[in-house]
Amino acid sequence: MKKLKLVMVGNGMAGVRTLEELLRLAPGLYDITVFGAEPHPNYNRILLSPVLAGEQTLDEIILNPLSWYDAHGITLHLGCPVTHIDRVRREVVAADGTTAPYDRLLIATGSTPFVPPVPGKELAGVLAYRDIADTQAMIDAATRYRQAVVIGGGLLGLEAANGLMQRGMQVTVVHLSDTLLERQLDREAGALLRRSLAERGLQFMLGAQTQALLAHDAGPSAGRVRAVQLMDSAGRRVELPADLVVVAAGVRPNTALADAAGLLCQRGIVVTDTLQSVTDPRIYAVGECAAHRGIAYGLVAPLFEQGKVCATHLAQMGIGRYLGSSVSTKLKVTGIDLFSAGDFSGGPGTEEITLSDPHTGVYKKLVIRGDRLVGACLYGDTADGSWYFQLLREGRTIAGIRDQLMFGEAAAGLAQP
Repeated sequence: MKKLKLVMVGNGMAGVRTLEELLRLAPGLYDITVFGAEPHPNYNRILLSPVLAGEQTLDEIILNPLSWYDAHGITLHLGCPVTHIDRVRREVVAADGTTAPYDRLLIATGSTPFVPPVPGKELAGVLAYRDIADTQAMIDAATRYRQAVVIGGGLLGLEAANGLMQRGMQVTVVHLSDTLLERQLDREAGALLRRSLAERGLQFMLGAQTQALLAHDAGPSAGRVRAVQLMDSAGRRVELPADLVVVAAGVRPNTALADAAGLLCQRGIVVTDTLQSVTDPRIYAVGECAAHRGIAYGLVAPLFEQGKVCATHLAQMGIGRYLGSSVSTKLKVTGIDLFSAGDFSGGPGTEEITLSDPHTGVYKKLVIRGDRLVGACLYGDTADGSWYFQLLREGRTIAGIRDQLMFGEAAAGLAQP
């Protein structure tokens, strides 16, 4: 029996996890061709920060070496971005002219960094932080330069700042919000994080808006960034010296290829519960480039859940349905444990239970509505994070363990008859 042809555009974690599931379910169904824009096999993008900090090497974060592709008969094109999808002829065209026909197409192009449209963003020494090439460029810069500014106080920005500091640079983090990690932490936990990171040597300009990136006008550094011009929280114009500027201001779903092919894109490639494009059922999308019920997920767990469902349909089993994901965030920022889930901001109709111990660096906040846990924010001690998330996701009543809730699963278990 002649094999069907499956082409995957993108070679990242979500797409390759889908292939792993497919090969487990239907190992002989497809001839598989993969196009990756980067010149590397699939690697763990989450571990770029330890590579930047010098704690791991690039080889150590490879998830699927070239031998894995060979062992499964996968035709792999690395450093070969796809530039066109011909839905009529059912083939893809790569930048080097390579073409590949498909019976099924899987788009897993991930996301692209968002670079604010400020003057000077094209200067030498201004980098986004997204892939191995960006990481290597930062490592190289740290050997030659002293002053770095990181624009963005989210997870990626803080990890970049820490890595550059570990490599000997003086680093200032510029963030538009007055709270670090404002999507994952409330104001008090964000303040604790800032204090801890400042004690380690990082500097911060919070509530500050970047106005322009300024260049050297002459000499051997002409055309390279020399400073970041910003408006601080008091409305004053400030210049921060910078030999290197790292932009970590968020990401956007990478949908340019899909959009050009006429696929419906709204916050990502719009997909059904089977991860098929609503425009063309022969085309599937998973990962950060996909929008399911209006949501484009950026965390690993939902992307792997998508891959598992998508694989059942590519395997022609037709049994999986992706219904969306309840998400929690468990992070380790420069060695500090953080966890958040649900509506941790609280508000009308909710009650808050808090525990704050600045001496030990522990802060916990639980948000309750009625007899249900609806949000949690933990700093310094996240041991019970998964239990809180289970309570929140399942909507279980906490009426009988309310007094013990703050002290974790073990204490709640002792309180129950």
